[in-house]
Amino acid sequence: MVAQSLADRLRAGMNEARKQRDQARTLLLSTILADIQNREIELGHTPTDDETAEVLRRGIKKRRESVEAYDKAGRAERAATEAAEIKALEDFLPAAVPPDEIRAAVREAIAGGAKDMGKVMGAVMPRFKGRADGKLVNQIVREELAESTKS
Repeated sequence: MVAQSLADRLRAGMNEARKQRDQARTLLLSTILADIQNREIELGHTPTDDETAEVLRRGIKKRRESVEAYDKAGRAERAATEAAEIKALEDFLPAAVPPDEIRAAVREAIAGGAKDMGKVMGAVMPRFKGRADGKLVNQIVREELAESTKS
């Protein structure tokens, strides 16, 4: 049996939500699928799973920013809705890389001669593309660079 592509899993999730008459989830997934279709037009080919995951991540990032804005505005119910959408979208993403694995890669890059933020990020990010949050990697790089300058 061939593994389902990420886009196929999203379509199946949307169809299931439709059958269950879950309007919020149907709308969420149809919006993401429309974003994926737009990306396909931009690329001129069917997006790979990595490219599809990138579209999903952008959707999640947008919703995280909305949660922050709604929290600041005191609109807890809207923030909760956005947070639920983030959770629903994250369920489709491949498993995230554990922070320990990221930290090991960062230390390896620093040991390999990368001494500034840009060089370390440039060495580490391609290894975890689509499987690690850039903010988390950035935070670990800062911590490890601070450690390496102390010693």
